[in-house]
Amino acid sequence: MKLPETEKIKVRGLACLAAAIFGCWGGLIALKGLYDLFIGEPEANLYSAVPWTFVTQEAWLRYGGFEVAYGLACLALGWAVLRYGRFLPETLERARREPKFELFD
Repeated sequence: MKLPETEKIKVRGLACLAAAIFGCWGGLIALKGLYDLFIGEPEANLYSAVPWTFVTQEAWLRYGGFEVAYGLACLALGWAVLRYGRFLPETLERARREPKFELFD
């Protein structure tokens, strides 16, 4: 079977896929961080006699703040990749290169 001489690569689709992954992950982590800041508490509080002995409230708020910052950074990165993807071509056509090795020769 002869391979075609050119191949099409969907460039903009790759950028949109990366933006969707960053956006979903960032949204999920930012929401979990907000939950940890305002509602949640560490699991260590369930097993200790006195709450907030193993993990202090200060450390827990620092952890929740980091989660929110990380989630928002991922959302911003997803948005930036989506904006940059508008400048990319939909597809790119190039000459097919021969593989360096073939399986099952």
